[in-house]
Amino acid sequence: MAFEIPKQTYSGKIREVVIGTGPKAITVGGQEVFPFHVFEGNIPNFPKIAMEIWDYDPSDQWPQAAVEPFKDVISSPDKWAKKCVEEYGAEIIVIQLKSTDPNGMDRPAQEAAEVVKKVVDAVDVPVVVWGTANNQKDEEVLKAIAEICEGKNIALAPVEEGNHKGVGASALAYNHVIVASTPIDVNLAKQLNILLENLGVNLEKILVDPTTGGLGYGMEYSYSVMERIRLAALTQEDDKLQSPLINNIGNEVWKCKEAGLGIDEAPTMGDPERRAILMEITAAVCYLLAGSDIVILRHPESVRFIRSFIELMMNGGSAMQIEEIKKALEEEKVDLIALSPEPNLEFETTTEKPKPVKKKEAPPKVEKKEAVPPVAKKEEIQKAEEKKPEEKVIKLEEVRAKEAEEEAKRKAEEEARKKAEEEAKRKAEEEARKKAEEEAKRKAEEERKRAKEKEWEELLELRRKREEEKAKLMAEREEMAMKEVKKTPAKVQLDLVDKIMRNLDRIHKRK
Repeated sequence: MAFEIPKQTYSGKIREVVIGTGPKAITVGGQEVFPFHVFEGNIPNFPKIAMEIWDYDPSDQWPQAAVEPFKDVISSPDKWAKKCVEEYGAEIIVIQLKSTDPNGMDRPAQEAAEVVKKVVDAVDVPVVVWGTANNQKDEEVLKAIAEICEGKNIALAPVEEGNHKGVGASALAYNHVIVASTPIDVNLAKQLNILLENLGVNLEKILVDPTTGGLGYGMEYSYSVMERIRLAALTQEDDKLQSPLINNIGNEVWKCKEAGLGIDEAPTMGDPERRAILMEITAAVCYLLAGSDIVILRHPESVRFIRSFIELMMNGGSAMQIEEIKKALEEEKVDLIALSPEPNLEFETTTEKPKPVKKKEAPPKVEKKEAVPPVAKKEEIQKAEEKKPEEKVIKLEEVRAKEAEEEAKRKAEEEARKKAEEEAKRKAEEEARKKAEEEAKRKAEEERKRAKEKEWEELLELRRKREEEKAKLMAEREEMAMKEVKKTPAKVQLDLVDKIMRNLDRIHKRK
């Protein structure tokens, strides 16, 4: 009997979202199964690769490995974007608006909009505009960009609860896509989508950014949240979470300390250029497996490897043909043998050698001692002791000094022990205090979330009741309109003039 792969049927489906215009417009989403489960169902659109650029020259902030591929265009965002598309095959361009940060350069909104417009005009692929996560400044900047890029169907990011009304209204007015960003929480992601939908934004114009972490615990947390979002979308038919996912990976990975350490600072971590690229590749693979529809990368080699990974996962094949990482910088090597400790070559033998037979030693010669004279008299002993008074004084002083030294040592040890106990007690109290504060903060946050969820549920229930009452009232009105009302003639029939006079009397209250 031939082996059949077990298949799971899912009732939900990820909705499709289109970014950009023209022949290079990108459609993401549409899958009916989990990531790369091509054996279970339909995945009409492959995950897409975006490359990030910055709106100013970041050469003094980036590691040399990230600067080298773009060193000839890094000072011009539009040329930089063009190189990413034409040479490295970027399907989407993400422009990071780092210069608009109020704590940094604080570039005005109109200047930032003009830079974005140049980039949009320079490339024929979709563009995502990514702010600094400062709600007030992002709202101002994204509004200006939405207006100047009208009709280009760009994506505005990040849109959070604090600025969703202003940016959402601009996206509605100028027909752009929204990247809804929430801090690593399934319920918050769903809530923001509901708020945007209530504002009038179509869910087919929303991408979800669940917040992206770098390697380590941040990535593990992000992965689990994305997994739960996909579970809710595909198995629970939660239409508010059936949006494609986007992850800002390059920006997170390359700012890690390990990505920028040189060979002198971290000689045991290998070549710095390969190390940073492999970190970005590893993170991208993890997020694609979690369900990401768009991964934002920085280095061209990471883009090449991730493109090959997606192709192999969707269509099959061998990874043996993929070339290794192409270095742009000189190879940096370190003598690990010189850094390693001296080896211990003293090994114990497994087999026991026969012990040499020892010759019997002659018994030790007993020295003849002089006969001990009988016990001296008391007077003789006293005389002998009186002969060496200086030796007795010296010995007494040595004993006293030794006792004083031991006493001082004992006191020092006692003080050190008390100090260690006090320090341990202080640390324990500090840890207990921090733990209590964290617990109180966590409980307060949970209560706030529960209160917000309860408030939202009550609001939805109130809306449902009002809709029911409205429908009931409309039905009653329609029924009354359809009902035939019989009229009976008045006993006294008035002519037109009398009717007009009666209305005038009533209006002017004459009678």
